[in-house]
Amino acid sequence: MAVLELIQVKKTFGSGHKQVEAMKATDFIAERGELIAIIGPSGSGKSTFLTIVGGLLTPTSGDVIINDKNLADLNEKERSKIRLKEIGFILQASNLVPFLTVANQLKLLDQVKKDNMTKKQLEELYEDLGIGDLRSKYPADLSGGERQRVAIAKALYSNPSIILADEPTASLDSDRAYEVMELLRNETKNKNTTSIVVTHDTRLVGYCDKVYNMTDGVLILDDENR
Repeated sequence: MAVLELIQVKKTFGSGHKQVEAMKATDFIAERGELIAIIGPSGSGKSTFLTIVGGLLTPTSGDVIINDKNLADLNEKERSKIRLKEIGFILQASNLVPFLTVANQLKLLDQVKKDNMTKKQLEELYEDLGIGDLRSKYPADLSGGERQRVAIAKALYSNPSIILADEPTASLDSDRAYEVMELLRNETKNKNTTSIVVTHDTRLVGYCDKVYNMTDGVLILDDENR
């Protein structure tokens, strides 16, 4: 079942001779349970793709459909609800609140969204990610890999349909990068969600169900890593 579909989505910045086509007309489909990588160098259009999929940027043309809802048909308030309910974000810098413990990072989400994981599901998530003994610690007390595991927990806690990860392993060494990707792959399968990792790190392709290459705004499926 398609969770996300892009139909001829295009994004252009500027106008006239200063016009830049950051993302050329793109078709894309993501199914439940898939871990997908978008690989490409800086300036290739990866960030534009991610922000459009996340409902943070409106395409110049084309349709973005999340669980049968076309974002073009929604007003800003409705798009905000889609982002809150359907999408979880994992950022390169883990995006943790420095003065909150690991447990309170997740409790904070309860103030803005009510249908998050149950206490039992949360305990299972702590166990799955190996962060149960970290819940009383602050971000400054955690290693880079631990912070990313907590970031994954935050993204999954709200039961999203789609996880969007922006360079989640860029600040990690190889061992920690592989650990984070293994966890993300397992949670994608266990929770039957869809995860899209935007990265320039080709070390990660072995963990993914599909790999796309992006260059100069053009997105192409890599059949060798399909």
